[in-house]
Amino acid sequence: MGYSQIICGALLGLFSTLVAAADGRLLATGGATSLDGAAGGGITPWAVLAGYGERGEWGADVFATRVETGDYRLEVAGLAASFDNRLELSYARQRFDLGNLARGLDLPESSLSQDIFGLKLRLFGDLIYDHLPQVALGLQHKRQKDFLVPRLVGARRSEDSEGYLNASRLLLGGAFGYNLLINGGLRYSRANELGLLGFGGDRRDRHSLLKEGSIAVLPDRHWAIGLEYREKPDNLGFAGESDWADLFVGYFPNKHLALVLAYARLGEIATLDNQDGVYLSLQGSF
Repeated sequence: MGYSQIICGALLGLFSTLVAAADGRLLATGGATSLDGAAGGGITPWAVLAGYGERGEWGADVFATRVETGDYRLEVAGLAASFDNRLELSYARQRFDLGNLARGLDLPESSLSQDIFGLKLRLFGDLIYDHLPQVALGLQHKRQKDFLVPRLVGARRSEDSEGYLNASRLLLGGAFGYNLLINGGLRYSRANELGLLGFGGDRRDRHSLLKEGSIAVLPDRHWAIGLEYREKPDNLGFAGESDWADLFVGYFPNKHLALVLAYARLGEIATLDNQDGVYLSLQGSF
């Protein structure tokens, strides 16, 4: 996987001796890792925290993700660590290859990248055992690294912070005898295409309240099949920004490994429409 594979390999070496998976939490309840680096689904986080650490324990994930459409490629790699099943810290580096757009318009840069620093706090509830769903509050600071192209298309700033609130519940036997995961959230953001095209724009330069969510059926303890949705802002005048959705399959052979394959419908990105493609993510948990 090139760029992502190199980073993920280094992170695996760094964290392999730091933490160990706990025995108390069920397989797959740590989720995968979102494109922003937080634990949960692929395009949206859940209220769960990274790894399988329980009360008084550490947990951690490292991950690498690649999304390929007809015109673009997105590579993401990073890590997240949690303590006491209460607090999560995460970091992700995204690299967006502009592909056909850069060649067709002779853009001064052929790729865009950004760093994302995240914090997530479990407020109350439990994914399975409490009367209330697990609810978590997250904060992410995003720093665009290649701002020339975003500035040219109308973005107002190269870095910004956003917040999100998620509630997640795993219903044992909730789907005709199979376990059912339900997740919903709200995000307060003005990031253009996750922040890869900067923040705010000539059309609107304020934070928007955006909906996101996911639902998944777990046919057995190793597999998850589901849908995700993420609403996007529309801040830039030069092109529309479409909401995202995907259909995914997650495979969890054990508590140390997760593999997610998805068909993603990303709509219009930077004037190019019908950006549907394949999403593949590999995660190691400790």
